[in-house]
Amino acid sequence: MKQLSEIFFAPGFFQNSEVINALILSVVVAAISGVIGVFVIIRGQTFAGHAISDFGGAGAAIAFLIGINTLWGFLSFGVLAAIGMETLGNESKERNLSTGIVLSVALGIESLFLYLDTHFTGKSNASMLILFGSIFVVDRNTVLIVAMLTIATAIIICIIYRPLLLCSIEPEIAKTRGISVRFINIIFVILLSFVVEEGSLITGALLSTALLIGPAAAAMQITRKMSSAIVLSAGIGIIAMWLGIILAYDSFLWPPTGRGWTVSFFVSTLILLFYLLARLKHKLYNSGIIKTEGVLNND
Repeated sequence: MKQLSEIFFAPGFFQNSEVINALILSVVVAAISGVIGVFVIIRGQTFAGHAISDFGGAGAAIAFLIGINTLWGFLSFGVLAAIGMETLGNESKERNLSTGIVLSVALGIESLFLYLDTHFTGKSNASMLILFGSIFVVDRNTVLIVAMLTIATAIIICIIYRPLLLCSIEPEIAKTRGISVRFINIIFVILLSFVVEEGSLITGALLSTALLIGPAAAAMQITRKMSSAIVLSAGIGIIAMWLGIILAYDSFLWPPTGRGWTVSFFVSTLILLFYLLARLKHKLYNSGIIKTEGVLNND
């Protein structure tokens, strides 16, 4: 009889350095995405996350063309997009308008440089890597950079946690208490851009918001406590990532042998499944407790 590990893990899974890097990176990115994702839903900025990821994809396409690490392209253009959206519109209606403008520009730039990547670098997989990601090709140095960036993001979130929560739920009250809402908003969108672009390394520019929004949305269907939602969101993201990596690795042995399925497909599908299960639980046991706008109680 086969051992349990042989049933669930293809041969060489734990001996493969690329897999180990992927497992480490997935924990780091999924955890911080879970934290930021809850705030994103509360603030109603899910559309902004998508625009940032596409603008970052344009930067990654440029970085790929000139031969540097695509992470720097993702991050630099993601930060520019975040600041641009927050500068153009500081009210909810203005923010949605500015997000739409940034998104349209991002898609145009991204399509241009993906075309140039394909025709001038001789690498036909450029579009797939940037749009859909590949966690198995991320090297150890990039993992370390992402880890340090995530630690810095987590520290800043801890520092501004209470004013950020108040600005997200009741910005007018925050103003009366002397909190600079505009400053907090700018800090948050910059942190959001970091997290979104880190996710782009894993699931690509098109699907990075799946890891940002899906686990947080599922967690908020289950609990109304802010701290619990954050922890649960991070946990769901990590589980989805690890299962996605295992399934993607094992899929190379599925017919047709040697082809393999992408991690992003499995992660997105698993996150959708978690969300549907959370909604089912919400309807059965917690009907009416958590509102769609995501207003949670602070512990």
